Amino acid sequence: MKTNSVLPLLLFGAAGYASIAVAQLPGTFTPMVGMKMPRTGHTATLLSNGKVLIAGGIADPFGGPIATAEIYDPDRGFLPTGDMTAPRSHHTATLLPDGRVLLAGGDISAGGGLIPSNRADIYDPSTGTFAATGNMIRNHACHEANLLRNGKILIVGSYGGVTNAELYDPATGAFALTGQYTRIADLNVCQGAASSLLTDGRVLIIWQDSGAEIYDPGTGSFTPTGEPIQGGNNNGMPVATLLMNGRVLIAGGMSDGSYGPRAGLYDLSTGTFTGTGSTAIGRAFHTASLLPDGSVFLAGTIRWGDAPLADTELYDPVAGAFAPLAAMTTPSFAHTATLLNNGKLLIAGGVAFDGPTSRAELYSPTILVPAPRLFSPWHASTGEIASPASPAAIGEVLSMYTSSLSEGGLIPPRVAVGGRLAEILYFGSAPGYPGYYQVNFRLPGGIGAGPEVPVWLTYIGRHSNEVTIGVR
Repeated sequence: MKTNSVLPLLLFGAAGYASIAVAQLPGTFTPMVGMKMPRTGHTATLLSNGKVLIAGGIADPFGGPIATAEIYDPDRGFLPTGDMTAPRSHHTATLLPDGRVLLAGGDISAGGGLIPSNRADIYDPSTGTFAATGNMIRNHACHEANLLRNGKILIVGSYGGVTNAELYDPATGAFALTGQYTRIADLNVCQGAASSLLTDGRVLIIWQDSGAEIYDPGTGSFTPTGEPIQGGNNNGMPVATLLMNGRVLIAGGMSDGSYGPRAGLYDLSTGTFTGTGSTAIGRAFHTASLLPDGSVFLAGTIRWGDAPLADTELYDPVAGAFAPLAAMTTPSFAHTATLLNNGKLLIAGGVAFDGPTSRAELYSPTILVPAPRLFSPWHASTGEIASPASPAAIGEVLSMYTSSLSEGGLIPPRVAVGGRLAEILYFGSAPGYPGYYQVNFRLPGGIGAGPEVPVWLTYIGRHSNEVTIGVR
């Protein structure tokens, strides 16, 4: 790994940024002026500009899905934006490598009830508008979406008897069928599947009552894996969270009305599930958010025939234990939780005492870790900055430095160049520069040549600043 000769100058100019770490009381919540309207079954997507797109959902417990969307700006609060092309709830929203957002499927109103849809939209933050893209092959609602390393989006699970997964290709704007599930995937509950991208690029899917399997993007096929120790979840699924150590935390879930405190770990190296500490309370339709320090923040839960709860807790992967935190300001379930660039969590909407709510609040972890800060990439072979005067070539290996990764963490960052994901060849501590990290990547094909091709890095859902390189 060749050291960039201009790094000391770059680090000197950004030293103040990299050292930000604001101490907070653990587990504190701050209520805010809420969203423009109540929402549950909505999506919340952190955009590359640090704002959050809130889209769709249900605003009235006796009404159907809505088409409205809004933007959360950390400096200005909630602001209106364009409407989706059609009302929807229980859809997915995935940030694409070029900064746009794919919104796929979801419930729509039909015949006095709700049915899954195959429609999909693209949201463009530069214009604040939605536009239709290619339809899915099958109808999906209450499904899962994962951005793969090849830049495509994997769509898995749905109620209604869908037996195949689908892939969305941003380059063509089209969906295509991929492998058939090895398990029974006819779900009778929304959130009937949980999924997580693994550190090797494959995807773990845990089904409502029929075990788990792995999707391999290289072969486009599914294979069974170990059986979750929690058993069935026919009333509400756990949440699957990829940890910094490469394991997946499976927390919560409910079966036959039972809310027992349940949690387990999936180990990719062995393909098995093992136990870990129990959650402080039973949870379903909750959120589980990986924080930059490696812990996982869990919030809210449903209670059939009773009010939702405001309880929160923190999972420590080193100790393998959960610890209760202070309660949210509003009890809820089916809300969203979004890690912001400033290190706080935005909790928005969900179902409160009397139905969907517009409430919003911020959770402040003990230490606020900012989003990664990126520095100019250089040619790995020469150490020279990849500038307009010294452009990089497709397939060439480049290196760059960044901040705010996890020391020893196994989750690879993502690097987007010209709207295409790059192959990550190495990530780890920057030699001779404590607190900084080096990332080596291969310049992807399919990008246009130019003197200022955009590059940014994404880590645990948060975007770095944008830098540019010359490409020939």
